[in-house]
Amino acid sequence: MTLYDIPLRTLNGEPTSLADYEGKAVLLVNVASKCGLTPQYAGLERLQKQFGEQGFSVVGVPCNQFAGQEPGSAEEIESFCSATYGVTFPMLEKTDVNGADRHPLFAELTKVADAEGEAGDIQWNFEKFLIGKDGQVVSRIRPRTEPEDPAVIAAIEALLSA
Repeated sequence: MTLYDIPLRTLNGEPTSLADYEGKAVLLVNVASKCGLTPQYAGLERLQKQFGEQGFSVVGVPCNQFAGQEPGSAEEIESFCSATYGVTFPMLEKTDVNGADRHPLFAELTKVADAEGEAGDIQWNFEKFLIGKDGQVVSRIRPRTEPEDPAVIAAIEALLSA
């Protein structure tokens, strides 16, 4: 099984999968609307605008497992993201990323180690996974790293030029 094979749902409840992004680089991020890191939405949207036409997409995955920081309905999440940060990138349905009800996508993603060699549970909102055009995870980026960190941009640019 690959990441492309895992069934997902859009924020609006429509069936989808990462196969929709085959041939593109993806930055998949677990997001939340009421988190100290929520301003990262602005940087994520700038990445979407900067690289979107070059075969790149941010994909947001709302999660309410960290201090209840994503309590809203799908409509509330969509409205908040659009009105507050002008989000245009795709969003998936609210998902558990850790624990007994961890979504199969995150069961796979959490096997990937970060730059320090640590795999396992998602630490907090805004943990990021850079996925190559072939659907393989290239890097795991911890929550406090800003989306527009030079290392993140360099990694995206490297994927897009490959």
